[in-house]
Amino acid sequence: MDATLRQLSAYAAVARAASFTAAASQLHVSQSSLSRAVADLERVLGAQLLERDTRNVQLTAAGTEALRIADQILGAHRAGMKELERFLLGESGTVAVATLPSVAAVLLPQVISEFRRQRPHAAVRILDGPERTVLDRVTSGDADFAITTAGAPSAQLEHRPLVRDRFVAVLPPGHELAEQDEVTWEDLAQHPYLAIGQDSSVRRLADATFAQIDARVAPAAEAISVATVGGLVAAGLGVAAMPALVLPLLGTASFVLRPLTRPVVHRRLDVVMRARRTVPLAAHRFLDTLDVLREDGGGLPEGVSWA
Repeated sequence: MDATLRQLSAYAAVARAASFTAAASQLHVSQSSLSRAVADLERVLGAQLLERDTRNVQLTAAGTEALRIADQILGAHRAGMKELERFLLGESGTVAVATLPSVAAVLLPQVISEFRRQRPHAAVRILDGPERTVLDRVTSGDADFAITTAGAPSAQLEHRPLVRDRFVAVLPPGHELAEQDEVTWEDLAQHPYLAIGQDSSVRRLADATFAQIDARVAPAAEAISVATVGGLVAAGLGVAAMPALVLPLLGTASFVLRPLTRPVVHRRLDVVMRARRTVPLAAHRFLDTLDVLREDGGGLPEGVSWA
């Protein structure tokens, strides 16, 4: 059986109106065209759906069941077309964002909240992880775009600067460096240093800065989790350097924070997309929401600024 949507729609209108004349007026088609569509449907189904006389239209048993099925098919078709329309307008679909844990936890919630407020049929999938994994997600197409540190230059990726967050010294309460208004990287290198894991952008930038000032720093301990490093600092086991956007992930323990100088170091975060590729419209809408937040100039913690 190969009934068309036109045939089903015509039949449903006639069955409900119990009149070819009324149904034709409702659909803005001729009565003869409507009669042909219903007759074609009966021929396709091999069953009489309507009993007709000069004044009345009655549904047969097959006609009643056909109306039920026609309503299901037409309803699903309307819902599907509406869903497709929303997707094509960027009002639905899933936006896949690859990003660093600090961005996912601190920067993105307010963007997602506003995006979902405007587009309740859309969803956001966050793929958080270390710098290299995040960039690989974009290159492979798993993510529509990324918000991450720049990493090594690549012809496959396009970068757009987004924010910068400044490195600060994270110290235990009562530490001798906490008495200073500012802490130099050289100062930090003189104390047991607690490092984040080597696949982290924080570790890469901190190691590069220590190398820049020719300071040899062998970590007293390192951990994959920022919260774990925070716990070690709070326990008085050493000091750490973290960019401002990471600080909310340190946990609830007490710390002393001091600006790091000589040099002042910022971690730059970019929006990263595959070069010469079109991202889905819903992803464009998400980036539009991010741009509005950026234009407003707010929504960032202390030590973080729009690039």
